[in-house]
Amino acid sequence: MAEQFNNEANARDSASSRHRPRERRFRFARRLSRGIMLLLVAGGIMLAGGFLAFVQMVESYRIDANASADGIVVLTGGSQRIADAAALMVEGRAKRMLITGVNEATTRAEIAETYPVVGEGGCCVDLDYRALNTVGNAIETRRWVETNNFHSLIVVTSTYHMPRTLLELENVLPNVALTPYPVTSHRSDGSEWLTDSDALRFLLWEYVKYLAAFTRTSVETDPEHSPFAVLFGGRKPLS
Repeated sequence: MAEQFNNEANARDSASSRHRPRERRFRFARRLSRGIMLLLVAGGIMLAGGFLAFVQMVESYRIDANASADGIVVLTGGSQRIADAAALMVEGRAKRMLITGVNEATTRAEIAETYPVVGEGGCCVDLDYRALNTVGNAIETRRWVETNNFHSLIVVTSTYHMPRTLLELENVLPNVALTPYPVTSHRSDGSEWLTDSDALRFLLWEYVKYLAAFTRTSVETDPEHSPFAVLFGGRKPLS
């Protein structure tokens, strides 16, 4: 009888010992899944907070009515950008202006038809045809600034595009003073995103690109010779 009892006890212990590793694995998997969920929630909160900060940044840009600098750089992507930059040149706010990212099929004469200051003998307005994206805009702007020995710039681009533009320019021109001159539209200034789903998607996508640019500029030394500029931008920054 005692022997039978011992055998039963041993069998229970053996079964229990077989179950313990399984229980430990289950507890570990449960803790791991909880940890992953917490990380995902924390990451989501951080991204959401970052997006709100990005929108506030976009909304914070204001036009300085008295802005002046050595040069004006305007990034193509909207006709109003060039219009505002040309008006600044006419007002004598800078010595020279660079239009960066001009389509290779667009001539100076065609631009001058709308903005006469561009065609005045090529005196004070330079056209860049090489830049293919914002990284390329920054690289070409650096070359232009160094050629002209400029120390300050008025930066003209759309409001939504300004954070990434300034990030790229500060990366290549750390010692040049940059004055933002935002060009607004109802879907790009950050004011409509709560009520306009298209504006929300638009700003979210720009936020993603801003995060990518922030990450890239944190690890690279020079975008002109950086593989990260091609990897993150999807193509070479210059033609």
